[in-house]
Amino acid sequence: MFESEAAVFQGAGIQIGASTTRSEERLLEEVLSPFSITRRNQALEMSRLYALLFCFENEIRELIRETLQEKDGPTWWEKLPAKTKAHAESRQIAAVKDSWLEGQKSDLLGFVDFGMLASIITERWECFSTIIPSQHWLKQRMDELEKVRNFIAHNRMLLPSEFQRIYMYVADWNRVIGL
Repeated sequence: MFESEAAVFQGAGIQIGASTTRSEERLLEEVLSPFSITRRNQALEMSRLYALLFCFENEIRELIRETLQEKDGPTWWEKLPAKTKAHAESRQIAAVKDSWLEGQKSDLLGFVDFGMLASIITERWECFSTIIPSQHWLKQRMDELEKVRNFIAHNRMLLPSEFQRIYMYVADWNRVIGL
């Protein structure tokens, strides 16, 4: 009962209990404290890009899943290109063998490389042609964002102008797709 009442107050902007935001900030400060201010600031800048690309990539996976399930039903995975399926299935097997590494392991689409997502869409273009303006539009954005994603995944710092390009591409995608 308290939780439902608290939710009403929280919805009105009234804080109930301890602030998780401040606790998270203190934890982040503690974890990053051994590093220089410059390195910490770079990490915080890059973390925004990581979060953006995490959301973007997983939204694309969800778009693929929902679109193909609607078109093909529960057997949509079987209709993907053999190379893509084999790649994802072998990565899933490796992840299961690494049993010490915990995390989501049942979603095969999660094991498809970022660069292969555009291939899935173009291979099944008849399902996506009413959502995405053109294959050229898709390929251009996905190629650029894959380079950026890999740069970020390998912990390299980007220039501020690149931040703006990424924000623009993702905002453009979201506008076109309807997010």
